[in-house]
Amino acid sequence: MILIESPGLLTTVQDRGRWGYQAFGMPVSGAMDLYSLMAGNAVVCNDPGAAALEMTLLGPRLRFSSSRLFCVTGGDLSPRLNGREIPCWEGIMAREGDVLSFHGAVEGARAWLCISGGIDTQPVMDSRSTCLRAGIGGYRGRKLMAGDVIPLGMPDRLWYRGEGFPIPPRHRNRVEKCPNIRVIPGPQEEMFSPSGVESFYGSVFRVSAESDRMGYRLEGGPVEHAGGADIISDAIPCGAVQVPGHGLPIVMLADRQTTGGYPKIAVAIGADIHLFSQLVHGDILSFRKTGMAEAEKASRSMAENLSSIRTMAADWRSRQRTGLVQKKEGTMRLRLEGEDFEVSWETQ
Repeated sequence: MILIESPGLLTTVQDRGRWGYQAFGMPVSGAMDLYSLMAGNAVVCNDPGAAALEMTLLGPRLRFSSSRLFCVTGGDLSPRLNGREIPCWEGIMAREGDVLSFHGAVEGARAWLCISGGIDTQPVMDSRSTCLRAGIGGYRGRKLMAGDVIPLGMPDRLWYRGEGFPIPPRHRNRVEKCPNIRVIPGPQEEMFSPSGVESFYGSVFRVSAESDRMGYRLEGGPVEHAGGADIISDAIPCGAVQVPGHGLPIVMLADRQTTGGYPKIAVAIGADIHLFSQLVHGDILSFRKTGMAEAEKASRSMAENLSSIRTMAADWRSRQRTGLVQKKEGTMRLRLEGEDFEVSWETQ
């Protein structure tokens, strides 16, 4: 288990999401960047969708109760183990009593902490993901707080051999300052005037302060509708760009509602969804129209990268011959010929 000594700004348990329940009005939730979640899990020998901690801007301070391998992916929130800086996107060993802390965002806005064995909270509707609006999943349906004790699952038998394995830079999600996000035309693109469509693709938008895991509201020039701005409510995929009557786009993300009644001018491709997770209030972005062929190619590339990471991590573990040393020092009590002794020991 891990003890949360300080929770950070917003730390929640997230996995791949709560799929299969949108028809009942339940949001999917899950990690804002599924690639980073799955990449980190590959390093620590977990299932791809195992639950991890999602951290926003300022991560937590937590203490390990047993030896575990962990990997921090996503943005750089300045992780430190026992006060010493450690790299992201690499397998790091924590021993019993070690303290992991985060000292604020250096690059990006969110990071994921994957731990061998995974976060082992009670699943709700087949997922451990926290849905804050519904108050379910994760740890008691809420963000983490000081004093929370988070259970961990049983790690793979070779988990400790992943120590030191680095994900190659070419397989890491980049943090982009002013991303140009690829989108395919939305199902209601015809509800926007030609000048409205042109302005959508030709404008630069700024992330509003009213942005969260549910969706990002954008500021900039309004996108003009051809007529009304209401539709019969239909399904909302992740990355859908809704445009209400005021003309300012809203990008729907992990905690989005299941249906909506505003026209969707575009939908961000799956391979670019992670770019939103690293943006904060005031950051700028733009959109670029693409087609299904490029979207599918980008998704295949991501899947191939994840497969490569798993293969490289397995190869790394196969070449490590050292066993796990649980402690570097300790004490034990011995009784010899009726007399008690306390013996101190340490490993070299």
